Amino acid sequence: MNKKILTMVIIFIAIVALGSYYFWTNKADKNVKIVAVATMRGIDAGVDTINGVKLALKEANYLVGKYNIELIVEDNGDEEGYWVEDVEKNIAEKAANDKDVMIYLGPIDSGAAKISLPITNKAGLPQISPTNTWPGLTQAGFAPGEPGIFYPTGVRTYFRVCPTDAVQGPAGAIWAKEMGLKNIFIFDDGTLYGTGITNIFEEKAVSLGLNILGHETLDREGQSFVSELNELKDLDLIYFGGVPSTGVVSLIKGIKDLNLQAKFMGTDGIMDQFILDQAGESAEGIYLTTIGSPINELQDEGADFYKNYVSEYGIEPNTYSAFGYEAAKVSLLAIDRAGQKNREKVLGELAGLRDFPGIFGNWSFNSSGDTDLILVSGNIVRDGKFEYEKTLSSGNN
Repeated sequence: MNKKILTMVIIFIAIVALGSYYFWTNKADKNVKIVAVATMRGIDAGVDTINGVKLALKEANYLVGKYNIELIVEDNGDEEGYWVEDVEKNIAEKAANDKDVMIYLGPIDSGAAKISLPITNKAGLPQISPTNTWPGLTQAGFAPGEPGIFYPTGVRTYFRVCPTDAVQGPAGAIWAKEMGLKNIFIFDDGTLYGTGITNIFEEKAVSLGLNILGHETLDREGQSFVSELNELKDLDLIYFGGVPSTGVVSLIKGIKDLNLQAKFMGTDGIMDQFILDQAGESAEGIYLTTIGSPINELQDEGADFYKNYVSEYGIEPNTYSAFGYEAAKVSLLAIDRAGQKNREKVLGELAGLRDFPGIFGNWSFNSSGDTDLILVSGNIVRDGKFEYEKTLSSGNN
């Protein structure tokens, strides 16, 4: 092979290699990752939330602007479905160090968010939660040092599409007063969610002149305090804040077995088919508060979501599905408007989000990163189904 031919071969190889480099570099630069975090096993699994996220991305064909969207679903829980601190920490660190990750979507548990938020904040990685309700993640006055301890950079990088317990807790207390239920015994499940919302409910109830006869943490069997309830005179309401896996089914059954005349009210954490299936007839007549309005009666964007969710999964969505979908839609919009694979740009678009046409109506993020949506529904179990009763006042609407 003469020198001229050899030179041409070398040049050709170099051109091919350079072209391949630019092709793959350009392709990689057009990939954007969203990391969605939830407990994916156990009774309290976040499968419904993640299904909402997946639906939103599928509707967008996993494309936004010039970018291909890659969804990475991470399980931060153990086999029983309880979130694990070290797992959440590792997931957050991995996401923070991946330059292609533009959104950390989750986790579904407020306690887990306390672990990941300082990590994502240091990395300037926008974090948006579908379901975190602990007010202290964004608002002062609920626990010492909060929310400042979650933002080491001093810049707010966290947002949530659901109203906080500071909305739902008071709504439950106001509803109880409206129904003439004056003497109340409170149970929480020991989780940040359960203790947080029951403490807020209790504070509001006391301010309304209602009597709190006791406040206990329920054990996982749910039976420890049932017999004590039977000894309480003039008990009007048993209020529970928590999730399905923490003994509440046994509590509901125990109340029925004792033929107590007191009403039972729970939070949205137990507005779950699991409760209906496991508690059976004992669940008849229980009251529940939940964020938003009835899923099957939504209009406009909400009606489209309901129809598409049923078509995709063959079951009705719940509130968690709706807020998972909403968080994903907001994430896609922020990435699109940013126009660059740049966390700071995406963050700016989230912070400036106004009048978003959401499932439950138009809403905006305020300066704390919270939605200004204030909508709580009262529900009752009739004939083995959750039925909408009325829209509740939280004192803020």
